[in-house]
Amino acid sequence: MIKIYEIKDRMDLFDQAVDFFWKQWGSTENVRFYHDCMKHSCNAKSELPRFYLALQNDQLIGSYALLTNDLISRQDLTPWLACLYVIPELRGKGFGSLLLQHAAKEANKKGFENFYLCTDLEGYYEKYGWSYMAEAYIFNGQPTKVYVKTTAS
Repeated sequence: MIKIYEIKDRMDLFDQAVDFFWKQWGSTENVRFYHDCMKHSCNAKSELPRFYLALQNDQLIGSYALLTNDLISRQDLTPWLACLYVIPELRGKGFGSLLLQHAAKEANKKGFENFYLCTDLEGYYEKYGWSYMAEAYIFNGQPTKVYVKTTAS
């Protein structure tokens, strides 16, 4: 059975979680970026940012984050789904879908009607009701696709 926790509720896994997020999404230069962002999310008075862990039998198997901005030019949009990841050996078993559903519920509980993501991945998010919205630019100036989804069930 999979259990999904906000990182602030599993501080015993904090260092492991930082390592998990960083290894999937970071580079050799930015481990401190992930540590600092995740640390401060645990004490944030605002609804964002938030980082989530998926555990199966107490093993970290997946993640996602809800962020104010995913280092993208469309800073007028929020929240952003980011860092969705399921370990390779468990892909294709519905865990990504569970994380997406959980993210929608969390964003809805926080009062957001829609949420957004940017990706160059084609075909995956559309299967789960995400719609292409626009093109935008990530922090390095490269174009990316922006998708939107309602947070309503």
